[in-house]
Amino acid sequence: MAAASATLLKSSPVVEKCEWVKGQSLRHASAAFVRCHPTSPSALTVRASSYADELVKTAKTIASPGRGILAMDESNATCGKRLDSIGLENTEANRQAYRTLLVSAPGLGEYISGAILFEETLYQSTTDGKKMVDVLVEQNIVPGIKVDKGLVPLPGSNNESWCQGLDGLSSRTAAYYRQGARFAKWRTVVSIPNGPSALAVKEAAWGLARYAAISQDSGLVPIVEPEILLDGDHGIDRTFEVAQKVWAEVFFYLAENNVLFEGILLKPSMVTPGAECKDKATPQQVADYTLKLLHRRIPPAVPGIMFLSGGQSEVEATLNLNAMNQSPNPWHVSFSYARALQNTCLKTWGGRPENVKAAQDTLLVRAKANSLAQLGKYTGEGESEEAKKGMFVKGYVY
Repeated sequence: MAAASATLLKSSPVVEKCEWVKGQSLRHASAAFVRCHPTSPSALTVRASSYADELVKTAKTIASPGRGILAMDESNATCGKRLDSIGLENTEANRQAYRTLLVSAPGLGEYISGAILFEETLYQSTTDGKKMVDVLVEQNIVPGIKVDKGLVPLPGSNNESWCQGLDGLSSRTAAYYRQGARFAKWRTVVSIPNGPSALAVKEAAWGLARYAAISQDSGLVPIVEPEILLDGDHGIDRTFEVAQKVWAEVFFYLAENNVLFEGILLKPSMVTPGAECKDKATPQQVADYTLKLLHRRIPPAVPGIMFLSGGQSEVEATLNLNAMNQSPNPWHVSFSYARALQNTCLKTWGGRPENVKAAQDTLLVRAKANSLAQLGKYTGEGESEEAKKGMFVKGYVY
């Protein structure tokens, strides 16, 4: 808990004496209204962020039927790895060309409701001079922004990590809102082969909760993403056990930080066996375990569950999502995929201008397939062999 305490000390605002009750730090006065009653210290009224109505509206817009999120927030280094796989140099011009291809795919907004951007992209223009943010808005796609600063080793743990980025987050999220972003993403991870230790789980949950509260105070809907990594040879029951613990901690700290549940989105891992487990799970098994987890841990107030693909093949991720939507759910159960939307698109493009339309068509095929899966109507017919290839990378660094 030492790391969590350090995070708390670094991220907590200076508060007046009347804002400190029973050792619990409340929101800063600029973001929350606090009334103190000297004769009754426990009588306290807290008003949530002034953006509350907008947060709810944004979350509902993203969690709209038949649509999900395109995660295109790869850091410049990670984007460089993707470009290198097709023989392109990692330059801003090449990153701009690829991201232009993605955001300008005709009709993308029919299937995609939100796009997570890296900071460079949020402030970038397309190759023909239009702001990326404006192109997305014209497509009826809500622009989002990755706000964490990446994973670093967690001292005192079993070779685990914690996510940094709370320092200065309030000023960054305010600037991102002014630039046109309306939701945010913070990714931390939990490793099953490394424990996970109680320290790592608490640190992940606390960091997500602080980030969520800060983002909401700036008008950004926070995506809450504690990714349980696919690494390991454990079975699906072990994944389920760990996921229950992680999500219990996450929602405990979200509540402690007065986060508005109606104004958040979740980005969980599907409950699957470890990637190196000999016993593979069917889409129906993945759906059964994952939905059981959601029903046990996720309040119905949360509008959207936007699953990550985590190294699954394009087809596998779509089949699993489809299986989860064969009956009604209290939440919008959808997708927030990066590689599972982009892999075949990137290879089709190959860095060649003459391939842009074919690559965009490929992106639309994947987006439409996942749109159908969100509606429970995906059949898996006509999928390419490329789309069936797994993308798990052991020890993957995002």
